[in-house]
Amino acid sequence: MTWPQQTGRFDLGDMTMLSGATLPGAFLSYKTHGTLAPGRDNVVLYPTSYGAQHPDLEWLIGPDGVLDPARWFIVQPDMFGNGLSASPSNTPAYPDRVTAWDNVQAQRRLLREQLGIERLACVYGWSMGAQQAYHWAAIFPEAVERIVVNCGSARTSVHNQVFLASLMATLEAAPEHLGDGRFAAQPAAAMRAFGRIYAGWALSQDFYRAGLHLTALGAPDLDTFLRTDWEERFARRPAENHHAQLRCWFAGDISANPLYGGDLAAALRAIRARVLLMPGATDLYFRVADNEAELPYLRQAELCPIPSIWGHRAGNPIQNPEDAAFLKTQVRRWLD
Repeated sequence: MTWPQQTGRFDLGDMTMLSGATLPGAFLSYKTHGTLAPGRDNVVLYPTSYGAQHPDLEWLIGPDGVLDPARWFIVQPDMFGNGLSASPSNTPAYPDRVTAWDNVQAQRRLLREQLGIERLACVYGWSMGAQQAYHWAAIFPEAVERIVVNCGSARTSVHNQVFLASLMATLEAAPEHLGDGRFAAQPAAAMRAFGRIYAGWALSQDFYRAGLHLTALGAPDLDTFLRTDWEERFARRPAENHHAQLRCWFAGDISANPLYGGDLAAALRAIRARVLLMPGATDLYFRVADNEAELPYLRQAELCPIPSIWGHRAGNPIQNPEDAAFLKTQVRRWLD
């Protein structure tokens, strides 16, 4: 079964970042699914996550999927730094730090100026997409009815930052690194190490103890799994784009802006949207405890952990039917 789909590009011109730096010739790549209702009240924004481009996340869109394009007009904006929107790989003067605030400001303009949309029925996001959903609700509280924070948090925790710092240090140690996240060539050895570090964090200890890397994902042995599922996948993206998005993730904080001046509690209290918090029970990045700490400050929110040993990938369960069914049930309930 098919439904209306359209890809596009929105040119923002020279855009001033939260840091004060300029992103010259900024642009967003995006794709829409479904039909915009006459009242323009059926819009679900679905931003991308770390290292992902919109085709990577389309698996959950469909009549039998998590997001039904027969009901919703789904807009997938590509994050800055992902290679489809403005990124180090296609923008020589890309700033040192582009934040979730910057992404959300650009997305607001895309919706208003390109698509004529003022209000969102929901912002659905996983991982860095969930951080953007949280930013939308805090920055534009009047424009968002619901958000789904799937394996994300309002502020990147210190423990999460330690992981991100290890990845940045790995890339920066490469002989190909020129400084400031730029590279003379793709650093193959560093990217191999990068993928193997990531594999130890993205999936839980219980996942590996159960041997799911072999049984559920079909690898003949651990080394093959690390090479095909992690090394090769990350190597397909330029290292400079990876580095830029790591900086964005590291700086994730809905209160680190002129609206809230670093007051996280005030930013959470300002959110008017109904918030579904869906942490993975064994996620090592965005812990259940992070969302538990946010919950008391939110006006209308529900904590619904994903009961899974798939770690962070429980929130993007392409190869995991049980978690996909849980996600579909809970998200559709929230949207209804």
